[in-house]
Amino acid sequence: MAYAIVSSKPGGTEVLRKIEIVLPVPSATDVLIRQTAVGVNFIDVYFRSGLYPWPVDKDLILGSEGAGVVESVGSEVSGFSVGDRVAYTVPNGGYATHRLVPAASLVHLPDHINDKEAAAAMLRGLTTYYLLHDSYQVASGEIVLFHTAAGGVGYPCRAMAKGKRRARHRHCRRSRKMQDC
Repeated sequence: MAYAIVSSKPGGTEVLRKIEIVLPVPSATDVLIRQTAVGVNFIDVYFRSGLYPWPVDKDLILGSEGAGVVESVGSEVSGFSVGDRVAYTVPNGGYATHRLVPAASLVHLPDHINDKEAAAAMLRGLTTYYLLHDSYQVASGEIVLFHTAAGGVGYPCRAMAKGKRRARHRHCRRSRKMQDC
């Protein structure tokens, strides 16, 4: 039985409910994955609470990142096979046992990364990469200031900047978090 956790209207956690879903069939460029782990992020709360515009007419399936096992692939998909372990970040639709994901949005998971870690890290990792490479190309020796350096994105930003031997500065609101910075 496939199911999803949906929100039928904006509100608190009381609007969440479990429903049965029909297994989706991949289009030519999609991959069907059986999810083994799903990330939970602030953006999910923002959608559910109504802070962000409601993107569907009925039953919103929240969740934008996850990991799982490929169950079937579309006719034009190459590079992914049934049984592959994968992870993704794609807006909404993640709180479900099964999900269609465009093949272009999937990454293969190496054996040393478990599904829970992958599902929890995709959005933060891609945000980190974007900030240090695309938003601004940080060069070796430059100073980087991280506000809330022990936070969800600050922590991987510090690690990625350090791995590239870049100078770093940090800022944490709470002194007890400084040991993590």
